[in-house]
Amino acid sequence: MDQNTRDIIMREFRSGSSRVLITTDLLARGIDVQQVSLVINYDLPTQPENYLHRIGRSGRFGRKGVAINFVTRDDERMLSDIQRFYNVVIEELPANILKVVMDYISK
Repeated sequence: MDQNTRDIIMREFRSGSSRVLITTDLLARGIDVQQVSLVINYDLPTQPENYLHRIGRSGRFGRKGVAINFVTRDDERMLSDIQRFYNVVIEELPANILKVVMDYISK
């Protein structure tokens, strides 16, 4: 995409007229949108440092946020590297995710 097209898409996303943004690591550091509360990583980043830039888009400005990672067996090493790098445990999505989400929303 050319820069003009990217600017239009970001303007629509920031204004709320577009509610979903699909992007690459290229834009991971440049998104500063207050309304982002959910980030889904279809692929894990290739560098652990980029993980925080991606998921940091959710829960900004003191708000709650959620990050969901799609992880295959091939991704397990990178997930482990990310957890070690940030000294965190990234929990597996529970089977009763709908209840967890509903409880989260009601708080």
